[in-house]
Amino acid sequence: MYATRDLDQAFGDAAVENRADASVTVANADFYQDQVKPILESRCISCHACYDAPCQIKLTAPQGIERGGSKLKVYEGSRLLAASPTRLFEDAQTTEEWRGKEFYPILNERGQSPAANLQGSVMYRAIALRKSQGDVDTDVLPADQYDFSLSRDSQCPAIEEYNDFEASHPTWGMPYGLPELTNREYNILTTWLAKGAVMTAPKDVPAEILSQVDKWETRFNGDSMKERLVNRYIYEHIYLYSLYFDEQARYTFKLVRSTTPPGEPIERIATRRPYGDPQVDRVYYRLWLDPESRVQKTFIPLRLDEARYQRWHNWFYETDYKVTQMASYAPGDASNPFKTFAQIPANSRYRFLLDHAQNTIMSFIKGPVCRGQVAVNVINEQFWVYFVDPDLDFHNIGSQFLVENSSALALPASQSSNALPISSWVKYSEKQKSYLASKTQLMEKMVSEGKGISEKLVWDGDGKNPNAALTVMRHFDNATVQKGLVGPAPKTAWVIDYPLLERIHYLLVAGFDVFGNVGHQLITRLYMDFLRMEGEMNFLMLLPKSERLAVRQYWYRDADDTIKDYIFSDLIKADVESSVEYESTDYQAELFDILTQRLEPVLVHDSDIDQANISDEAKEALASGHLLQGKAVSFFPEIALLLIERDGKSQALISMVHNRAHSNMNSLLDEDSALLPDEDTFVITNGVMGDYPNVLLKVDEEDVSEFMAAVASISSEADYGELLATYGVRRTDSKFWEVSDEVARVNQQMAPLASGILDYNRLENR
Repeated sequence: MYATRDLDQAFGDAAVENRADASVTVANADFYQDQVKPILESRCISCHACYDAPCQIKLTAPQGIERGGSKLKVYEGSRLLAASPTRLFEDAQTTEEWRGKEFYPILNERGQSPAANLQGSVMYRAIALRKSQGDVDTDVLPADQYDFSLSRDSQCPAIEEYNDFEASHPTWGMPYGLPELTNREYNILTTWLAKGAVMTAPKDVPAEILSQVDKWETRFNGDSMKERLVNRYIYEHIYLYSLYFDEQARYTFKLVRSTTPPGEPIERIATRRPYGDPQVDRVYYRLWLDPESRVQKTFIPLRLDEARYQRWHNWFYETDYKVTQMASYAPGDASNPFKTFAQIPANSRYRFLLDHAQNTIMSFIKGPVCRGQVAVNVINEQFWVYFVDPDLDFHNIGSQFLVENSSALALPASQSSNALPISSWVKYSEKQKSYLASKTQLMEKMVSEGKGISEKLVWDGDGKNPNAALTVMRHFDNATVQKGLVGPAPKTAWVIDYPLLERIHYLLVAGFDVFGNVGHQLITRLYMDFLRMEGEMNFLMLLPKSERLAVRQYWYRDADDTIKDYIFSDLIKADVESSVEYESTDYQAELFDILTQRLEPVLVHDSDIDQANISDEAKEALASGHLLQGKAVSFFPEIALLLIERDGKSQALISMVHNRAHSNMNSLLDEDSALLPDEDTFVITNGVMGDYPNVLLKVDEEDVSEFMAAVASISSEADYGELLATYGVRRTDSKFWEVSDEVARVNQQMAPLASGILDYNRLENR
């Protein structure tokens, strides 16, 4: 109260409209775009993006900066009732509306003067606090002064509370726990803030891009019932994507629902889920220019071009079928795609999802979760993904089969965002068991008709689509989806058919609500157990019938058999023999080889070490890391990024991914009990894996062999500390930002269409 009074006496009462007094001149606009925004992107957004941004302060766009911060938590795993969503651009359109949702300003909203704009700004006070601290003189920051845990108690002071915050947390200035801004960076931000923090949108979009927008908006808004149903299907699957038209993806768009047709300003429809009832007679699908900076952890690029449109047209319009009624938005129906889109042939839907399968899978990792332990602690650390061939009768399972089993394929999101997990688990486990029983009967019938289960069941990408083989790597609470079969042969693999792929999307993307209650999040996690085991069982069906049970038991060591046997008793006992012709008794390894040979024409090898721009000796040294197991690996964090230099110039950016071995994946609340550190391994790749590096390393090319020898000799935390002392670029290192900028540059150079700003919320303090 006293702080508020003092600020009011000095600078006047706080009001959003005061910000309008900041003068927008050409010079101010260019200053933000040319000088301020690059600093925000290289120093600030790495911690302030997505829902896991501290205090929900998103600096990725002017609207996020104007919105400010909140003391309300998005990731609140124990809440009994769903929270009101706070999605930027969706759940409020003006700063006034955000103030009504308990967001406080981080820019000055009192009288506009240079003094007020600095002293009344949380943003300025935060960088000034860090500047006053100066350099740190220790390698590891003291634990009693810093807290880098993801579950730390948030300190989200409004400007009226900042004096007390500075006194109680004198080391918590920004960038938090990282080197201070340079004098130049600090002066640029200070100048900008003092002048009123004027922000402008990017320069005008080129006419040729706008022409493409008009063309595609017309395509997305046909009037017939078939067109409206098809476009609803497309929207519900790509609404998270960054859609682009130019080769460099300089301008990206989101497909959004609007109450207004093409040609009019977009009036966005905001619902918890993309299939929420829009409460209007007609929905229009519009392309909205995304003003946010490109953040790698949320960036899902998809190019809209004529070749893609022709494929979509072939599947959805040249196929002969009729749509006779519009689909319902009632929760029980809309959450079940097998009911909502039953009129669209299943093969057409499957072809659409396979066409960009990496994005389809990646959506649940880069989608609404950001911090996704609930979503990803259900999967193994590394596994390969294959897909059932869409041309096979077995895959399509026929639309009629799906219609008959649509009730059994219902998903937990039908219960909205407030759920009771135990009763829900019983309900959906019975549905899953019923579906798998029907599927088993279908497989047995297929085999009895002479249609064998062989490697030909696996989609080969039609000889040209690199989405046919994917690698998923988990990094504790986040994950990576990469094209190709990356790393050594994994412990497990999935074979995904259309019903499984569709349920993954509607469970973890379209139907998942990060603002939901604890029950919703738990039942989502529990249901994903079913889907993981189903994908694994599809793979096991390619092994000899006599081997399947033993392999599954190895995958689920020490697990309670009751649940997995209850769900999979029918499928594991299916009287279906594999027709894969084996020549050895190491069936799983041989099956991986057979599938690799089948998919070789479409396999992507960009992540292979031999693709790195370094000497053969250095490549061999890095590849030796795949042979390491146990202690040498166990002390590493989830992801280490290794920058390799030659004559002072960057040559390669390497990822060292720590695979934490598990006895099984059934542990929901006590994952540590399932860890097997003696079986931990590395996957070492060319390029950046993951979006949340835990440590940066730098080594000269001629020292790579010595570096890998040091890695192999690690047997204690002290040994790992010595490795960091020699090769690490700790968060306290005076050259941290210099190396960070180089990592960003090389990452963009290696993956120009997939890269973005990396997230530093998980940088370790070791």
